[in-house]
Amino acid sequence: MKIITWNCNGALRNKFENLSELSADIYVVQECEDPVRTKHKEYSEWAQNYLWTGDNKNKGIGIFAKDSIDLTLLNWTNQYRDHNVKYFLPCKVNKDFDLLAVWAHHKNSPTFGYIGQLWKYLQINKTKLENSLVIGDFNSNKIWDKWDRWWNHSNVVDELKELGIESLYHHFYKELQGEETHPTFFLQKKSR
Repeated sequence: MKIITWNCNGALRNKFENLSELSADIYVVQECEDPVRTKHKEYSEWAQNYLWTGDNKNKGIGIFAKDSIDLTLLNWTNQYRDHNVKYFLPCKVNKDFDLLAVWAHHKNSPTFGYIGQLWKYLQINKTKLENSLVIGDFNSNKIWDKWDRWWNHSNVVDELKELGIESLYHHFYKELQGEETHPTFFLQKKSR
């Protein structure tokens, strides 16, 4: 099964055809609009088998799959103590494994933004992550760890490792967290 993740930076309706050329079984797309509320007919037709969540119709996270793939939304909680975390979209794929789509967002939090949101999500759903694939945009890297936070990137990596979940990128390239040599993010859409 081929799964691709991409932060499309909005307006997926104008870019979805680029994904089709990759011929994946599943696409996890951050910052995309809700296909059911779009006025773009071709995008809506392309997105026949999908799950989506977001605060407004223009920006959220979506899981898009070939018609032959069964996506079942899982009812995992987003409530951490008295705060909701966002954007997390858990589903079961073909009744075979769980997929957690992630778009780590700042959520206007001065302390628990980005990786802190994922850390909170792990605290409340850790027991559900057996036989799971966690995929998406963590908006984080070990190089941004803060020494006085127990919810930094390295802590999240360690907690996932305890669950048997490790970075495919780091495993494939045999690189350490924070020492990546193959770029996966291009600032201001520049290829280098």
